[in-house]
Amino acid sequence: MNYNIEKGFYERVVKVIKSIPAGRVVTYGQIAEYAGKPRAAREVAYILHSSSEKENLPWQRVINSKGQISLRPGYGYELQKRLLEDEGVVFDGEDRVDFELYLWQP
Repeated sequence: MNYNIEKGFYERVVKVIKSIPAGRVVTYGQIAEYAGKPRAAREVAYILHSSSEKENLPWQRVINSKGQISLRPGYGYELQKRLLEDEGVVFDGEDRVDFELYLWQP
């Protein structure tokens, strides 16, 4: 998919992602909402995928609304989980993060 992402939205998404503190997580949908486009979770995912390295984003802190990592095993899942665990985030037996403990809300 190729998204035509408005520059202002892009910049707001990058700013929100850079604001997520270590040891906390946020969902794609929340980032979209904080950046002013509540229904743009897929655009947030695209920005993360295409700009994490260029913008030096803490991409590992963004997870899905179920409290899980969206990446598949063998395609970044293990790295994201390890990076989050290194920051002190704990996963339950079903590889979910407890939002009551780790969800960041600015």
